[in-house]
Amino acid sequence: MSADGSASADRDGSPKFANLLALTGEDLRKIFASPQIGRLWNSDAPVLAEVCRIADLKTGGVNPGDRRALFYLISALRPRSVLEIGTNVGASTVHIAAALNANDSDVGAGRLVTVDIEDVNDSPTAPWKIAGLPFSARQRIEKLNGRAEITFITRASLDFLADTNETLDCIFLDGDHSEGAVFAELIHVSRLLNEGGTIILHDFFPEHRPLWSDGFVDHGPVSATERLRSMGAPIAALPLGTLPWPTKYNSNVTSLAVVAKALQRS
Repeated sequence: MSADGSASADRDGSPKFANLLALTGEDLRKIFASPQIGRLWNSDAPVLAEVCRIADLKTGGVNPGDRRALFYLISALRPRSVLEIGTNVGASTVHIAAALNANDSDVGAGRLVTVDIEDVNDSPTAPWKIAGLPFSARQRIEKLNGRAEITFITRASLDFLADTNETLDCIFLDGDHSEGAVFAELIHVSRLLNEGGTIILHDFFPEHRPLWSDGFVDHGPVSATERLRSMGAPIAALPLGTLPWPTKYNSNVTSLAVVAKALQRS
């Protein structure tokens, strides 16, 4: 950490993201059109619908279309280790876990560490209790009955990231969306990524423009990636754009984006 409390970069001031997987928008479109992953989804969807009964726009949980997109991404990328920042009611958590279970092999289904500043399972003010939902995030995971190892951690994200040396294949950032927080989280996780790792962002609004009819824009994630690129970080933020299935506000638009290695221009 630097003197001002921010995560440190390389000596030349340029953050390193050398281990990021190189992806294109076309790669992502192929993932969402995959018949094989579609079959996995159709197999798991009834169970997920039962354990993830979360009315859209009633909580801070990701919308149903974004949950499905996360399932597809994890199924395609086949990470062995995933970190989620921002558990909330567990909507994304359970879909990531389900994809890890679907990727199960002879060496196991991998692990998911999910971090939230609040005790999302047992606190009197846990989000699922406030929203009047039937299950906590942990209970949803238990109902999946899979082999993936799931760990819940109650801690501020930057404190956790500063202390951990655990390496990871995929990181989903959906906690504090302020520019400063996302910027610091990205620098921290850049040192934790295994070769071929990926970062997924939520609430990414390209060009700082609204995605839906409500006119809302969250500037933080976009501003953080722009700031990193201005410092020389070799990254590309790839918005998922329009998905093949509904998300919210009668649209197929998503605010998910994948941070990948920037391709060298010839």
